[in-house]
Amino acid sequence: MTSSLSFVRSPAPAWRRVWHGLHAPVPGVPRWARVAAVVVPLTVLPASLWRVVAITLHVPIVDTSTTGPDARGTLPTWMPLGVYVVLLSIASELLAFTAVGLVARWGEVVPRRIPGLGGRRVPTSAAVIPAALGATALTALWTWVAVSLALAAYAPLLAWGPLLGALTVAYARRRRSSVVPRG
Repeated sequence: MTSSLSFVRSPAPAWRRVWHGLHAPVPGVPRWARVAAVVVPLTVLPASLWRVVAITLHVPIVDTSTTGPDARGTLPTWMPLGVYVVLLSIASELLAFTAVGLVARWGEVVPRRIPGLGGRRVPTSAAVIPAALGATALTALWTWVAVSLALAAYAPLLAWGPLLGALTVAYARRRRSSVVPRG
């Protein structure tokens, strides 16, 4: 016996609409740039997970005997180290996610839900200058960290700066050669 309602399509779940809205590339974005934009947050993930597991969850994957009594560095005494590490990891992932804006609509036109700015075009230089400076700083920083620490969890971070740099160049070229519609 078959149902008369076979294969009734239900609307996409809210999370899927949000995901698509944040990740859908604008027309003219090359496939390599779409892939690179999604890979950037993934380059940060191993280091974030390593920090949380080693520091917050106290899994013995790091030798803490060499850190000594000053393991907290300049962290304020009111901030628990575990909370700091989790916040640092979340902030790192959110910062890395901004690379998706170099291929998505929200990187060209401010979403309407943003008060005062919604619907306005993002000036190309407002995205290109910070992204180019970030790509340069990230490449220098993570190269130095990889050489000095030699931690496998930090190795993927070596790709963050160059990927961001390539995305920045592609974004600047695409924005220079096209007109972005408002709305």
